[in-house]
Amino acid sequence: MAVKIRLVRLGKIRTPHFRIVVADSRKARNGLKIEEIGRYSPASEPSLIEVNSERAQHWLKNGAKPTEAVEALLKITGDWQKFKGTAGSEGTLKTLPARPDKRVAYEAAVKAAMNEPKDGATTMKKRAAEKLAAKTAPAEESPVAQAEEPAPAAEAPATETPAVETPTETAEQ
Repeated sequence: MAVKIRLVRLGKIRTPHFRIVVADSRKARNGLKIEEIGRYSPASEPSLIEVNSERAQHWLKNGAKPTEAVEALLKITGDWQKFKGTAGSEGTLKTLPARPDKRVAYEAAVKAAMNEPKDGATTMKKRAAEKLAAKTAPAEESPVAQAEEPAPAAEAPATETPAVETPTETAEQ
């Protein structure tokens, strides 16, 4: 019996997902399999490649032949280099960055929502109206414009009236 390590296709028409399996070469692509040793999802960036390295090494040592696609995946994970005994056994596998915790993201969104103005939501129409009003408003209303304008000259005091003595003041003298 000729044993192959190959891909079994899963997923929808334009969203493929594959399992890396060990199967008899005479069986259909999605037919009977001996063992599943990994999975491959090319849709994500970077592609998701998970291989059970111990089981892959076991089957390669026992004579299982990988297909071209699986051999390329094993080279990326470094399992092919381990099997052949060549340098570069660490592979070139890129991993996804760690996702932020959903609870932390939720709490940050709630905290940001608490800082929003209480008078209501600002819509695009309101924002556009505010910009239009700011453009049409005269420049002297702005505090910067007021600081730049010269202060008006001090007005001359109105004619001074002489101090009239009240009768109480004269009586005291």
